[in-house]
Amino acid sequence: MSKLKDLQQNGQSVWLDYIKRSLMSSGQLNKLIRDDGVRGLTSNPSIFEKAIAESTEYDAELRRLGKRFNNTKELYEQLAINDIQAAADAFRPVYDETGGRDGFVSLEVSPELSRDTEGTIAEARRLWKTVGRNNLMIKVPGTLEGVPAIELLTSEGININVTLLFSVTMYEKVSAAYLSGLSRRVAEGDDLRNIASVASFFVSRVDTAVDALLEARIDETSGEQQAALKGLLGKAAIANAKLAYERYLAIFGGPAWGALEAKGARTQRVLWASTGTKNPAYRDVVYIEELIGKDTVNTIPPATLDAFREHGEIRNSLTEGVAEARATIEALARSGISMEDVTHRLLDDAQKLFVDAFRKMLGSLDKARQLPDQLAAP
Repeated sequence: MSKLKDLQQNGQSVWLDYIKRSLMSSGQLNKLIRDDGVRGLTSNPSIFEKAIAESTEYDAELRRLGKRFNNTKELYEQLAINDIQAAADAFRPVYDETGGRDGFVSLEVSPELSRDTEGTIAEARRLWKTVGRNNLMIKVPGTLEGVPAIELLTSEGININVTLLFSVTMYEKVSAAYLSGLSRRVAEGDDLRNIASVASFFVSRVDTAVDALLEARIDETSGEQQAALKGLLGKAAIANAKLAYERYLAIFGGPAWGALEAKGARTQRVLWASTGTKNPAYRDVVYIEELIGKDTVNTIPPATLDAFREHGEIRNSLTEGVAEARATIEALARSGISMEDVTHRLLDDAQKLFVDAFRKMLGSLDKARQLPDQLAAP
């Protein structure tokens, strides 16, 4: 049995953080579902930008659709929706077998709407209706402006993947929005049993940001102080994630949740995203091995998926060392590194990166649309 399937024995679902047309058409996705127990898929503007701009497999469809759509964003959406629908259909058996707990495919609202509540709501509703798959999740950024959108869309029965989470404080806000959305459905007499949501924490970027700050301080110190700072390298992301999971257990273990659960509600699982290791000095599967726990999801890029299949080690690690995780965050604070400041900056940076990738992709599509004869053979 694949080691990736073994993660299910510890209550963790593996989703794939990747999409492109040939993943479905070649049968590769079906193989991952069958052999590795992959139970869902996430996408984002950066993934679509690479899939569309760095391959030729969309050329024929670009040639055909480019004549139908004058608006480049509409052209992109059609390309993305076609892929998302194909992936959702591949995962539909998983969705049915798990009673709607897994088998989801995520599509993100435009990153340009991350600070626009009403725009996010309108686009999420439109994408939900257009894709037309019960096992779709709409990705909504975990920003202050996203919080009311999460509540309202949940109340309307739309599955939400809250993305771009870095801060435990913001996680508390979005989980509260999810609970409020479910409560609104109850008040309106609507069913809770088919509603699903995940809260997606971006992990590796936390270490990248904190390590850079630590390295600067290490260069300015010596002796015991320097050794203490070096001991914090590569610790922040996992510590932050463990404290987030601690809050998850508290939020979805209290009386407010119990009343909703009795009516058929499902927890808003914590999802670990950005789990590919960016620092070559760290173990290439560290953000999988150290974040294994019940009722969680890890969405994994292909290279990291292959690495874990080959040499990953499994233990129920998420509930280990929570006191040490808290001590790590406190030690960072004593060194002058505020996790709230770091995570706030990471959110801003991630929003900009996704907007840049989105606009780059639209620019590439716009050029391609203007040169249809050069895209592919008839």
